[in-house]
Amino acid sequence: TIAYWVNYFVAGDVRVVPDLWYTAFEDAFPVADGWMSVCLIGAGLGLWRGQRSAPFFGLMAGSALLYLAVLDITFNVERGLYALLPASGPMVTEALINVASLALGVTTVAMCWRRALAMTAGADAQRS
Repeated sequence: TIAYWVNYFVAGDVRVVPDLWYTAFEDAFPVADGWMSVCLIGAGLGLWRGQRSAPFFGLMAGSALLYLAVLDITFNVERGLYALLPASGPMVTEALINVASLALGVTTVAMCWRRALAMTAGADAQRS
């Protein structure tokens, strides 16, 4: 995520098209990507340390990944950007990010959901 945004703002190699409608849309993502990254880091560190908050950070991170992926995919479909795939390296990168975000989002939600349920069941058993 950091490498993508550094390239986007410094070199611009990852920009699919130079048009204002495209850059206006993409310029809205860094804050949301930052939130997603904070949640992913919180989940990763928490899971590594065995903290109870970890699965909940993971659920936030996974849902952010899914939301951002679907938003980006919808934009790309509506603007016909996937048609650029055969001739555009930046669009290939964009499509790979879309697929990775969907896969990581689904995996993160599924794994953290199971862990959160297990923790909740354990807490319920202790209260009984």
